[in-house]
This record gives sequence, C-alpha cells and structure tokens, in this order.
Amino acid sequence: MFQILKNNKMATLNPYLNFNGNTEEAFNFYKSVFGGEFITLQRFKDTPEAERVPPADRDKIMHVSLPIGKGNILMGTDAVESMGHKLTVGNNFSLSLSAESEKESDKIFNGLSAGGKVEVPMSKMFWGAYFGMFTDKFGIKWMINYDYPK
Repeated sequence: MFQILKNNKMATLNPYLNFNGNTEEAFNFYKSVFGGEFITLQRFKDTPEAERVPPADRDKIMHVSLPIGKGNILMGTDAVESMGHKLTVGNNFSLSLSAESEKESDKIFNGLSAGGKVEVPMSKMFWGAYFGMFTDKFGIKWMINYDYPK
C-alpha cells in the first residue's frame, strides 16, 4: 500500500488555519519556531474586494503561507465577521488540497463535495488560481486549489 501512495502523482494536502483577527501574530510565532520566510502575506486591503471590507478589518490577513519541512505549507487567514465568517474553535481549520490541473480539481471537488455544502464553486480567482471551497458530508472543510502556471 505504501508503494502505491509513494508513486501516486496527485494533489498535495496542507492545513489551512482560521484565526479571530490574530493571524499575523500566530504566523510570526510559527515562523520563529519553524524558520523560513512567508511565501505569501496578503492583507484584505490589497485585494480587489478591499472596498467591501470595513476600514477596521483592511489590515487583517486575507492569506498567509509559510513553508514547513519538505513540501508542506502552513496557511492561514483572519476569519473576519464583516466578511460573513464566524470563527468557532473546531471550525477554525480546513484541509487545502493543491491539484495538478483544473480537471483534477473538478474531479476531487465533485467527489468530495457530494452530499456536502458548497461554499465557493470551482472558478478562476483574482490571485491566479482555480479555486473552490466546501464542507463535506462529514463536516470537514476543504479548499481545492490549482495554481495556473506563471
């Protein structure tokens, strides 16, 4: 079985953490422990949706990613209530799956979201990716992402 998994050229799975306004503090702490540099650090004020975000939330983190170890990436966001998110301990993480193509993204998204609740259908996003988000029928939150070649 392990040989099958080892040879499987498929999507990469990484944790995605949601915080109640202290993502930057948390990720600076993780960075101090694991080392490295952020791959991405994007604030709500730097997005095309910035005007929809109340001024008090614009400096909060929309997305941050920190590489850890061999190929793992710890990602996170501030789950701001002004954007319709309510953080509850227990729902403050998602599994983020990085696919190899749009086709693979759709296959995984359609398979895992069956019987669940789609929150963001698979679509092209402003950050240069094909992305979708849902909660599966067992209550697990997933994000499927395919980064377009640059």
